[in-house]
Amino acid sequence: MEELFDRTWAHIALSRREAIVEVRLARPEARNALNGELMEELTEVARLLRRRTDVPAVILTGTESYFSAGADLSASRTRAAQPTLLEARRTVMAGPDLCAAWEEIEAVTIVAIEGYCIGGASALAVSCDFRVMGASAYMRLPEVPLGMNMSWRTLPKLVALAGPSRAKQYVMFGEPCDAGRCIAWGLADEVTADGQALAAARRWADKVAALPPLPARMTKEAVNAIAAANAQASIYMDRDQYLLMSRTGDYREGIAAFREKRPGKFKGD
Repeated sequence: MEELFDRTWAHIALSRREAIVEVRLARPEARNALNGELMEELTEVARLLRRRTDVPAVILTGTESYFSAGADLSASRTRAAQPTLLEARRTVMAGPDLCAAWEEIEAVTIVAIEGYCIGGASALAVSCDFRVMGASAYMRLPEVPLGMNMSWRTLPKLVALAGPSRAKQYVMFGEPCDAGRCIAWGLADEVTADGQALAAARRWADKVAALPPLPARMTKEAVNAIAAANAQASIYMDRDQYLLMSRTGDYREGIAAFREKRPGKFKGD
């Protein structure tokens, strides 16, 4: 695992327990907000882990108080300033590429969530196999109330996990989905006492590591293929929808209202 551990990562911290790899978001000055550099590192480490036969499970976690505040809004301003749509289409693939990289890891992936897991961080979490949440943890997708669509190729995963009606509620209203509701809706797999999510995730990882590796990986691959059979056909336009939304007055109003801590005044354009 030299390529993983014999290098310096600026925004993530790696550790291992025997063959199990743990990846921790480590951008505390920004509440682990997903800027370009953090997303690049998370994508790169996922690609390095993708086909490793000596890693049965990977744990992804944040701090003991929060997982991530989601996509960095300063990065959104940079994307909006791109000179051409062609260049902007390339730039906004960073989020979908991140989620795809974690989904494509052949080992079982387990997310340990304490505190908040917002926006793009929730998209990343549902790209993994299992989610363990502390009792006070919650996930939230604020995109629609901010005047944008939910992209990052996330909607098919949410529908597969929670069903159409609950996916609509979760995405449209942008309200916190607490740990109890997450487990009831299929968005989480275990709820623990606060501060115990990582310990529980480690138990899940140990349970996976004890399985015969071939059928475990085959099962993951088969279930993911069944659940995502029509995903690409249904969601391939979501980045162009985002680029359309990012050029509307409602998008600018949503971001301004968020920063000014006031209700948005939307006009539909």
